[in-house]
Amino acid sequence: MKKILSVVLVAVMLCTFVAATGCGEKPAATLKFGLGVSANYGATTDAEGDTNGAGEFNTTGVAVLLDAEGKIVKIDVDTAQIKTAWTSEGKVVATTELRTKYEKGTDYNMAAFGKKHDGGEGKPLEWFEQADAFMKTVTGKTLAEAKAYMAADQYATGDLATAGCTIKVGEFMTALEKAVANAKDSAATAADSLNVALVSANSHSSKDAAEDADGVAQIDTTIVAAVVNAEGKVVVADTDCTQGKMSFNATGAATLDITTAVKTKLELGDDYNMAKFGQKHDGSEGQPLEWYAQAAEFNKAIVGKTASEFAALAAEDGYATGDLATAGCTMAVGDMIAAAVKAATVA
Repeated sequence: MKKILSVVLVAVMLCTFVAATGCGEKPAATLKFGLGVSANYGATTDAEGDTNGAGEFNTTGVAVLLDAEGKIVKIDVDTAQIKTAWTSEGKVVATTELRTKYEKGTDYNMAAFGKKHDGGEGKPLEWFEQADAFMKTVTGKTLAEAKAYMAADQYATGDLATAGCTIKVGEFMTALEKAVANAKDSAATAADSLNVALVSANSHSSKDAAEDADGVAQIDTTIVAAVVNAEGKVVVADTDCTQGKMSFNATGAATLDITTAVKTKLELGDDYNMAKFGQKHDGSEGQPLEWYAQAAEFNKAIVGKTASEFAALAAEDGYATGDLATAGCTMAVGDMIAAAVKAATVA
């Protein structure tokens, strides 16, 4: 009788423990997380008289969450299309419009001047609406299935075109392919939010032209992809950066070959060569880490934090401070923090 009673008590205790801890529930499947970035130059024009020369630098970021079968569970995409300018005397003109295409919304105003690629009737959707159509259509698809929605001329086709995405999607696909290739196991689940954020800025490396040297109008775009849980805390993140260098001479003529391939700082790896020429911001001894290694420390530092907590990672001068600096991230992180805050707060 004692033995039977003991068994019953153990069973009751076990059921109580399961109910209290939720052990009977199947844990949410974790997903692979990846960021991909594609960048290129647009057309340039020479300066003439009072008319400034102009250039264009485009950066597209795609973040993905993938299941065990490689299907896209969640995706986010945005593009920074930044216009640079210089005078006919070879002087840099600072860029003031630094919003992404999503941030511009209807101000991007593509629909008013666009036309449907397939010749169909009706006004085309705005850029952000077409990007939404792209993300909705490729969700649930593998990379191969997603790429099938792009025709040879890079325009959307099939269900993607029918959904209203009638723009060229080549840069989306290139960034998506990189994101899938870069995807790694993570603690992210389908219940979490996925965002990619781009922050562009006029670079301190911009310079006016001289008689014997070209000028450069440089735009730096920082990209942060983050997965955020219901508490607003970052679960996993990745950071990258592009540098668009539009060159021109002392008479305002553009000198850049716009077909020049653009690699991100992560893609450059050791070839970015920051450590060789850098110095530790706090004056301590030892060679600084390369950019990708410092970015990795930044990614680790924001995990488990909310957007409101990111400010503590930088001093007033924008350089990393505290544990982040001690970990080896001694560079300026102001734009990284700005992008991380956007990624952690965008719905």
